[in-house]
Amino acid sequence: MTKESEIQSAERRNFLKLTGTGAFTAAMVAGSAGVLWSDKAVAQAANEEKEREAAADHIMTIATAYAMTADRSYPIMQLDFKENIQNATNGKVYVKLAPGGQLGAGGALVQKVQGGTIQAAQHSLSNFAPFSANIDLINLPYFCGSNQRFVNLVSSDEWKSQVHPKVEASGFKPLFYIVIDPRVVAVRKGGSGPVTTPADLKGVKFRVPGSAMLQQYYQMVGANPTPVAWGETPSAIKQGVADALDPSVGALYVFGFKDILSHVTFTQAVPDSQMFSCNLEWFNSLPADVQEGIEVASEITAYQNLAKVPSARNYAMAELRKAGVEFHSLNSDQLAEWKDTGGYQRSEWDNFKVELAGSMDAFNKLEEAANTQSRFYVHDA
Repeated sequence: MTKESEIQSAERRNFLKLTGTGAFTAAMVAGSAGVLWSDKAVAQAANEEKEREAAADHIMTIATAYAMTADRSYPIMQLDFKENIQNATNGKVYVKLAPGGQLGAGGALVQKVQGGTIQAAQHSLSNFAPFSANIDLINLPYFCGSNQRFVNLVSSDEWKSQVHPKVEASGFKPLFYIVIDPRVVAVRKGGSGPVTTPADLKGVKFRVPGSAMLQQYYQMVGANPTPVAWGETPSAIKQGVADALDPSVGALYVFGFKDILSHVTFTQAVPDSQMFSCNLEWFNSLPADVQEGIEVASEITAYQNLAKVPSARNYAMAELRKAGVEFHSLNSDQLAEWKDTGGYQRSEWDNFKVELAGSMDAFNKLEEAANTQSRFYVHDA
């Protein structure tokens, strides 16, 4: 047996040993630290987790759709969030992680948080919109598509005073928003070629999620919107049922699209953003100092996420380039053409603004917030 196979065997053995005794979080912690091969390190990690859990007053299960290793290209920072909560609450909260979709993904996780089955979860803002419609404002094209405009908006007092009360009315406590990067235009191998202007999308079958706004946007810029469930999207792209799709570069890599794409264009129209939400009733049941600790931990993790964005993007792009994917950035004139053709300033979007913000005046205040530099800085592609 080679040294490498010995290490892999030890990693499998220790992983199964931990998960077999119910110490799944310890297995994840050891795995993410790269020490599963070491019996001593694994035992130390397991003991530390056991001691932390025994000493805690509250157990907080946080579920995500992503593997612990996804941060390299998709920075949702779940292990950091766990550590920060435990430390900022002085050990009064122990966090059990349920990564990799083991408890579901997207809307299924939102439902579990709302129902109190779990205390908190990561999910996209698009998947959250059916539970709190005003969140869907972020899907207005070019309203907050760039990373900085998105951060400006969701960290503003205006967003918190207008949007968060409606989120809380649905039973959720927003913990923090995760910047991944804007959605892109990604074309399949054998597809139409690079897309730099709306004219290049003419007749292109564009995979869209169940968002009425995204469907309208891609129709406005000339594509043929084709609704496809996320789980069916890879096969749809391979088979030519759809010619293009729009997740962020990090999502394209982490979900295994690198070998079936040819061109990716940074159009910066809509953020491919995520958030961590918490069950409001559970949060409100906690002592004040514990609530404050979770909020401090959320802000610390948000800072870590923002710092990670450019390196995660860089890694995902490097891996996609190895598979032959070409990247295209728009110059100012090209970007202006996309905005003029489908941007939120057009009258076609007025009904969405009024419906989601409550009035045009309320929307205008949110627009001002998106245009105002916040205390947070984030790198844009």
